[in-house]
Amino acid sequence: MSANGKGQLRVVVLGAAGTIAPAILEDLAASDEVVSVLALDLDGERAAAAATAHGGEKAAARAADARAGLAEQLAGHDVLINTASYRVNLDAMEACLAASCDYIDLGGLYHVTMEQLELNDRFEHAGRLALLGMGSSPGKTNLMAARAVAELGAVDSIDIVAGGRDFNPPGSFSPPYAVQTLIDEVTLKPVVLRDGRPTEIKPLTSGGTVDFGDPIGSAETIYTLHSELVSFGKSFDCAECSFRLSLSPTIEKRLRELAQGGLEDIARAQREAAPPSDETVSIHLIEARGGGRAVRVRSVTNPHVPFRLGGSVVSTAAPAVAAVRLLARGRIDAIGAQFPERCIAPEDLFAEVATRSCEISVQVEELAA
Repeated sequence: MSANGKGQLRVVVLGAAGTIAPAILEDLAASDEVVSVLALDLDGERAAAAATAHGGEKAAARAADARAGLAEQLAGHDVLINTASYRVNLDAMEACLAASCDYIDLGGLYHVTMEQLELNDRFEHAGRLALLGMGSSPGKTNLMAARAVAELGAVDSIDIVAGGRDFNPPGSFSPPYAVQTLIDEVTLKPVVLRDGRPTEIKPLTSGGTVDFGDPIGSAETIYTLHSELVSFGKSFDCAECSFRLSLSPTIEKRLRELAQGGLEDIARAQREAAPPSDETVSIHLIEARGGGRAVRVRSVTNPHVPFRLGGSVVSTAAPAVAAVRLLARGRIDAIGAQFPERCIAPEDLFAEVATRSCEISVQVEELAA
């Protein structure tokens, strides 16, 4: 059955040995709309271990390389959730086209996302969907921005802020997601919108202190490169937009050290990294202004007890799996390479992630003339 129709879906998870995959596998296993799950990773043994630990009776596992033979692995399946490095996004999309399979990823760190858009016509011709950036940020933040803009009508600026903390961190280095992606975020030039034009600024530019509210409180931020900046200008007709990130001081310090080292140092850090604890919390903010009003949309993802996993991984996993359920119910009927805000109703996503320990609130303020 097509993933753009109703029914139970056969889902493939690429990058099943990664940090976010356990929450995705748990969520798929708990979703009535999913009939089977195939967990793929370069490391077949780790993929099998993840499938056994988190996929329940629905899951099987195999070794797979996104750059060689992936289309054959996808044959007979409806949708691929790509949780692997964004560097293989284009390869995974090509495999989906060859296998006539829908595609979902967690983001392309701006520049790869731009390249992915070039496959739009081919996905449209195939009648298939490529949903670009359907994690927490990008993904949930895109729909939070759509909700804010609905309050404003016309919008002048949108700022995205993300922060997470581990309240029971392991003694060793424990990054919230892939080390190489984090290194890229702190070393590549961030892109912001200024006067409607994409503008590069210096890496690690301070974003100032942001009050995230409980349980993080006030914390320092930095500007980083992020995929929302590809779509927000056109989607919301805003002239000013930025993305800021707040990491724990310990994690940020270690990333700055790794950024000064070589590729082997980064690879070793990734191999030796400890997974986050099950006591992480993730907070995302959208702060939008326009027409004399300001809107703040806040998302807090707490540890999800049924999955025995912390909020940081669940926050990223839940929107991707929610999209699978919405596809199965016919709530997403778009084809082509699409951004979440252009094909998903915010209320549909918010209702889904609310069942995964995510609380979203909206505050509207009238600004003084």
